Amino acid sequence: MESKEELKLKVEYKEIFKVSFDSLLRHKLRFFLTTLGIIFGVAAVIAMLSIGEGAKRDALEQIRLMGTNNIIIKAKTPPESKSGEQRSGASEGLTLGDSYNLQNLTSLVKVVVPRREEFVSRIRYKDMESKGKVVSLTPEYLKLLDYKVEKGRFFSEEDNQDYRQVSILGSKIKKDLFAFSNPLGEQIKLDELWFTVVGVMEEKPFGKSKVEGLETRNLNEEIYIPLQTAIKKFDRGPSSDYMSYGGFAFMISRTAGVVSPLDEITVQVNDSKQVDETASLIREILKRRHNQVEDFEVVVPEALLRQSQRTQRIFNIVMGCIAGISLLVGGIGIMNIMLATVMERTREIGIRRTVGAKKVYILRQFLVEACFISLIGCVIGLIVGAILAKGINYYAHWRTIISFGSIILAVGVALGVGLGFGIYPAKRASELDPIEALRYE
Repeated sequence: MESKEELKLKVEYKEIFKVSFDSLLRHKLRFFLTTLGIIFGVAAVIAMLSIGEGAKRDALEQIRLMGTNNIIIKAKTPPESKSGEQRSGASEGLTLGDSYNLQNLTSLVKVVVPRREEFVSRIRYKDMESKGKVVSLTPEYLKLLDYKVEKGRFFSEEDNQDYRQVSILGSKIKKDLFAFSNPLGEQIKLDELWFTVVGVMEEKPFGKSKVEGLETRNLNEEIYIPLQTAIKKFDRGPSSDYMSYGGFAFMISRTAGVVSPLDEITVQVNDSKQVDETASLIREILKRRHNQVEDFEVVVPEALLRQSQRTQRIFNIVMGCIAGISLLVGGIGIMNIMLATVMERTREIGIRRTVGAKKVYILRQFLVEACFISLIGCVIGLIVGAILAKGINYYAHWRTIISFGSIILAVGVALGVGLGFGIYPAKRASELDPIEALRYE
């Protein structure tokens, strides 16, 4: 059973809540205007942090999609020498030879996959067309990523070595060309070449936020074909800046004269702890093979992830400070209104003190009123913030995620502001002299 003291305290708090609530309802407009600062502050915190959380999730997904154990080597235009002339003639660019050479690092490297994009202007099936990328690579591609075949199969090493014209469709390409019908065994036309569909990839989420240093790729819009088939079958003329020699296709940059058979080589290392060391070793090996011409770029997704997380933390701190200013302004508004309320109710306070109300009772009453203002403003702010986040997602096409942590932070700060800025007015009310308060007009 509850003791007399506990029952008395419960009745006292019940009376405090009733008196405080009635006092706020008597001045509805003033109460609403006071809560605006808290509403805008909480809404800003929720909206800003939801943008940051959405960008963080996008970055994580993109990095994981590329593989945290992977190292990506990209072909690029070499820089100019001191004489102002390009040194591209000393290097053939990123080649299959580079790929084979890197496979020899068996103690460090697990998988090496060369990759390039084919310049295909039309992707067709009967009367249906789709826009996407035709990517040629080797069968080990699936070992690099958490990416699976949903229907059918991926092409094999036999398909690659025998130059078979087989293709695997991304989920969006499949929907564009075949809708709900089964594409397996059907033939699609890539420009003037026919390819048999042997598989369909699973759908992968695609975020539009970009990670600096990493190309954003929508895997759902890609078609995969064997690399050797692409090298032999696709005719790349001068109009596309390509030439053929000895059965291999080479990409030529008109501005720099760079010859590069491959666009990219992805290397998966055995141990994630050795990614940075392996990247440095690969960079030195390729420099020697390319005669010190920097016509390639080594990208480490794990390093980009660390940089992205640091940038995101800075962004969240800055956005949180900006939103916190609104809450600070709201807290100042609460203090002003509570001081005005104390002055208006000075005589009422004097009467209560005269009939026996303790200082602590008056203190609790005004603190409860301040917390009421903050709490109601906080609830409305959460709703407004959620609407803002959805609006940003819909109109700006930015991914927004409202995390549980951001809600706890917003509620905690809002209540802290109400309590912190309500203490002084409440203390001032509780310390009023009853006789002087009764004389106040």
